[in-house]
Amino acid sequence: MLDSANYTPRLKADYRNRIRAALKEEFGYANDMQIPRLDKIVLNIGCGAEAVKDSKKAKSAQADLTAIAGQNAVVTAAKKSIAGFRVREGMALGAKVTLRGDRMYEFLDRLITIALPRVRDFRGVSGKSFDGRGNYAMGIKEHIVFPEIDFDKIDEAWGLDIAIATTAKTDAEAKALLKHFNMPFNS
Repeated sequence: MLDSANYTPRLKADYRNRIRAALKEEFGYANDMQIPRLDKIVLNIGCGAEAVKDSKKAKSAQADLTAIAGQNAVVTAAKKSIAGFRVREGMALGAKVTLRGDRMYEFLDRLITIALPRVRDFRGVSGKSFDGRGNYAMGIKEHIVFPEIDFDKIDEAWGLDIAIATTAKTDAEAKALLKHFNMPFNS
């Protein structure tokens, strides 16, 4: 569906048609290139101690992350050995994937409309998780909230880190951008 020549993700079309104009009016940008936009979304699953005990856990996390992202995930390896944790240099410890373009908009749409409402006791995401340069980071305790993951076939529920990089210069601009995408902030 993403490879179709005339297909545009819903959020990307919404950004072009409505959000850019709203942000330009809200912040008074002189030039259209100043308007903040999404740059990339990075997803990460860290297996930690489970991967040390069983090397297949990182492969399982990679397969799950590939299913969620719709793009091949890369296995992350330890940069150096740590004897106390029984970690050796080069040992597989998790998986990550970077989404850009149409896949990024598709993932954000699924995150906001499908996955987050399925989180148990969900009251919105923190509005304080910005880094000072317009990037937002959040975590999900269980990756099984995504519909691509078959609950019966998983061996373990992983935590999922989501980092949303924008071209915004300040946190206020980035928060306004994500609010226009209907990100459910609780504050």
